[in-house]
Amino acid sequence: MSIESYDDHVRAISRNLTDLRSHHPALMQGFGALAKAAMAPGALDEKTKELIAMAIGVASRCDGCLGFHARALARLGATPEEFREMLGVAVYMGGGPSLMYAAHAQAAFEDFRKAA
Repeated sequence: MSIESYDDHVRAISRNLTDLRSHHPALMQGFGALAKAAMAPGALDEKTKELIAMAIGVASRCDGCLGFHARALARLGATPEEFREMLGVAVYMGGGPSLMYAAHAQAAFEDFRKAA
């Protein structure tokens, strides 16, 4: 998939979820509650949890995940060094396909970091 702007991609996904929000509000509220609970401060801080989420997005080759988690990591002040180190772990765990998606993740992170 070729994505010119991860910001546009994230906005499009959000718009495209409008139908699910309208027709399955309990599902979407449940997913939102799950995300909130998973990302709540605990033994790991929010940035660490977002790095984990991004690594899983890379390993599972989820373009939308790359956009949403890159935006969050830019907002949380993740450094390029932290981001690249996370990509190394994602590639280690996901092999060659994850290496290809690591390049997409890097592009998403840079898009949002520059805009922050």
